[in-house]
Amino acid sequence: MKKILDTDKKPILLKVSLLQPTPVTTAIVPLQPQQEKIISERERLITQVERINQMAGELEAAILELKAIANTLNSQKRYPLLKKELGKQICQYFAISVPWVKRKPDESFILTTRKVDLFRAEREAALLAQQLRQQTKKRLASQRHRKNKNGAETDTRHLCKKALVNKS
Repeated sequence: MKKILDTDKKPILLKVSLLQPTPVTTAIVPLQPQQEKIISERERLITQVERINQMAGELEAAILELKAIANTLNSQKRYPLLKKELGKQICQYFAISVPWVKRKPDESFILTTRKVDLFRAEREAALLAQQLRQQTKKRLASQRHRKNKNGAETDTRHLCKKALVNKS
């Protein structure tokens, strides 16, 4: 038996046999210095800028979803507080903005805010409705014009035939 000393200087006995070699399945990898990812501070800054702007977009979407939910509740009038006061809205809106990082042409950055337009969807819907009404009016007017034009020609032909029949 071979004696191995540990840190407490107590002998540890191990059975060592020269007749039975111990199989080695893995080799010991020589120590190498750990390769760390070296990310420049500039890359970290750009990554953080992108993260802030992405979060600002997500925050804006969440705010618009809040407004949509409040509008649904207002239209359904199921919210208990609204039953007491019929004209009252469940949510009030003030001008808001979210943080935003802008990149300047000289590759520097500005931490600022970007306004959230809470009523853009309503304006776009009203504009689209107005455009569709105008298109419908134009289409109806052109159909009436064609009908009147064709109808006038038919009436003229009909009158001419009557006149010819009456003269003969």
